[in-house]
Amino acid sequence: MVRVAILGAAGGIGQPLSLLLKLNTNVTKLHLYDIVNVPGVAADISHVATNSEVKFFLGADQLADAVRGVDLVIIPAGVPRKPGMTRDDLFKINAGIVKGLVEAVADNSPRAIIGVISNPVNSTVPIAAEVLKAKNAYDPRRLFGVTTLDVVRASRFVRDIRPDVDAAALRIPVVGGHSGPTIVPLLSLASTKLDLTAKEVEDLTNRIQFGGDEVVKAKNGAGSATLSMAYAGARFADSVMRAINGETVVEPTFIDLAADPEGAKQIRELGAGDLQYFAVPVELDANGVKAIAQFPSVANVSDFERSAIATAVEALKPNIATGVNFVKAASTSS
Repeated sequence: MVRVAILGAAGGIGQPLSLLLKLNTNVTKLHLYDIVNVPGVAADISHVATNSEVKFFLGADQLADAVRGVDLVIIPAGVPRKPGMTRDDLFKINAGIVKGLVEAVADNSPRAIIGVISNPVNSTVPIAAEVLKAKNAYDPRRLFGVTTLDVVRASRFVRDIRPDVDAAALRIPVVGGHSGPTIVPLLSLASTKLDLTAKEVEDLTNRIQFGGDEVVKAKNGAGSATLSMAYAGARFADSVMRAINGETVVEPTFIDLAADPEGAKQIRELGAGDLQYFAVPVELDANGVKAIAQFPSVANVSDFERSAIATAVEALKPNIATGVNFVKAASTSS
């Protein structure tokens, strides 16, 4: 049984995510933290008839208590993307939020597994890593960027053009990062042979990469992908909890490849090169990353996909550097 903290529990992702985790029977304690509105969210969710105990924590003065003694911390805190905003725009706001939250985790639950949802994940995960390093609490096996939504979209969007496919059962590895062209679905390695045309592969790849824009546009200024992201975040959290409880689970996620240097060789040879962070399918255990899952055969990866990986790598380099440099600049000025 697992004790979970959600940091940003009153937000657009945090509320449905909190509800979904209240329904998860692996959860024994559910700590809900935010700077506003969280008492009402906790009171509402606490009426759901499952056995987990719900507690709220309001404001910075209660942050340490929110994360103390937990096994898993999920961070959806921050502002949502609005029309015209890039994930770089989000960085200016969300970077400081993530930094402060991870500092509290490092001080109070340094062995907790951390899942970062707050965008831009390509930069906020390196921020979290640098904070943990500065606190002597960094274990690359225990820090994750939650990229599950890219995989969820890949399965669902394939079904949109192949109605005979079971979206819930279909598994498509998505590698790279978690924004636009850094998202690389490897449709050639899908768990079910798809027989897609080159045009279908190109169109699907673009839609998976920019699926978030569909939602931002449809909500017309009222937010971004919150419900589907909460679903994906809950799936990620469930995978971690099942692994903590002894199951063998594979989940795609953005990690420091130092978590499994030997296992990282395959994705590095496929195009990741010397990048420190990359999204890959990961086999989980009670300590986080057990191993980077290996593709049965990379010979099937198409030239189109290899080119997309190369494009992703070039975009990821400055994203990662931005996160690392943010923490270094903050430490210099403090």
